[in-house]
Amino acid sequence: MAGVLSVLRRIYLTLYNWIVFFGWFQVFYLAVKTLKESGHEHVYDAVEKPLLLAQTAAILEILHGLVGLVRSPVSATLPQISSRLYVTWGILWSFPELRSHILVSSLVISWSITEIIRYSFFGTKEAFGSAPSWLLWLRYSTFLLLYPSGITSEVGLIYSALPYIKGSNMYSLRMPNKWNFSFDYYYAGLVALGSPHMYGYMLGQRKKALSKSKTE
Repeated sequence: MAGVLSVLRRIYLTLYNWIVFFGWFQVFYLAVKTLKESGHEHVYDAVEKPLLLAQTAAILEILHGLVGLVRSPVSATLPQISSRLYVTWGILWSFPELRSHILVSSLVISWSITEIIRYSFFGTKEAFGSAPSWLLWLRYSTFLLLYPSGITSEVGLIYSALPYIKGSNMYSLRMPNKWNFSFDYYYAGLVALGSPHMYGYMLGQRKKALSKSKTE
């Protein structure tokens, strides 16, 4: 029974990783194509559907960690996925004024390259039991450049959205109300600006993964 469950787990994770890989590949292709042909102002409109689908699919990765399908700690994946979803849905989808910002291009290109490498790495590893050394190196090295560019774009877009958040009162709850509770979405944006990210965690993972590959 354990063997059957192990096979089903590998089949599921292989399919999951490659399906999301193709979603992010589409985001990258459309972003670069649109950037070249029409300019950065039109990148979001071109990538919106695959971006929303691919990024929202990452919610499953929290569940994967919770039920033990993967070894990645939820404490590491939850902050990153939450911040990505916040920018995807809470900023870009909610405030169309930001969609023509030049940081949208750097954001989606940084995210898509990172995820193309990550999902192809794990998809290959689940399908064949291991991944080639060059893909391992890409997985644990390209983030050194792509994470800072992605995080800078996230923070820049959140900061740019703050005036629109404050002026719209969107997602805010004012007193008095029957729940006797208030919430200001503007301050959620301020908190997101200072929220921790995975850069330090990935540095540790890089050292461990690359050291292990050298000893094998």
